[in-house]
Amino acid sequence: MVQKSQKLLSLAQQLRLYKPQYSLTEEHPQQRVPKEGTNSVSQSLNSTAESAGINNRAAVLVCIFEGNDSDLRVFLTKRSSSLSSHSGEVALPGGKREDGDADDIETALREAQEEIGLDPALVDVVAVLEPFVTLSGIAVVPVVGILFDKKAFVPSPNANEVEAIFDVPVEMFLKDENHRTEKKQWLGYKYSLHYFDYQTGSQRFVIWALTAGIMIRVASIVYQRPPTFLEQRPPFWGGVSQRDIPKL
Repeated sequence: MVQKSQKLLSLAQQLRLYKPQYSLTEEHPQQRVPKEGTNSVSQSLNSTAESAGINNRAAVLVCIFEGNDSDLRVFLTKRSSSLSSHSGEVALPGGKREDGDADDIETALREAQEEIGLDPALVDVVAVLEPFVTLSGIAVVPVVGILFDKKAFVPSPNANEVEAIFDVPVEMFLKDENHRTEKKQWLGYKYSLHYFDYQTGSQRFVIWALTAGIMIRVASIVYQRPPTFLEQRPPFWGGVSQRDIPKL
């Protein structure tokens, strides 16, 4: 049996206390995070994309593990260049919810297994965050999980969907280093799209838009502090700004 890192255990305990500040619809109970040691969900979010006025629903897995230097890291993918949408872009493992999925947790775990070969049994789900709603009307729900046994995971990318699997430090999404912004406007509202450059070996990746936004949110919750730059989220994403980060 793998000896669990005290750092990851403390993080798991912290994140289990996190309560999403809003959901797709407020009149229904929120999705419960599973108890420690199991991914079974006793009660799912009884809210559908239709009831929230959302065209589609998706979930992504933010899988955090401890790196060789004891830093907290997360898995990302570079999408296949042959895909019809967002080809070649960096993304978190995830995808649209299917009829057989019990909840957003199951969607995120299923998609991660399909895309990168991550066994759901290895992931300890600890939090479900607020959904990010895209301009195309897709509600993307970040599901945060802990991978205690990194050695047990052998990445196996699905060639039809994933060109590369890599990992980055979670904390990089709070730093201005290797970060830039692009100013945008929507219905009179000004907002910023964030870009993070990351290099590993000879490979260079650009993490931007929704994936960058989700990771800024995750990093802010994990480290309990705002980024060193002005976030200025797109208003259509919904949700919270850096000043609304709760203290656990």
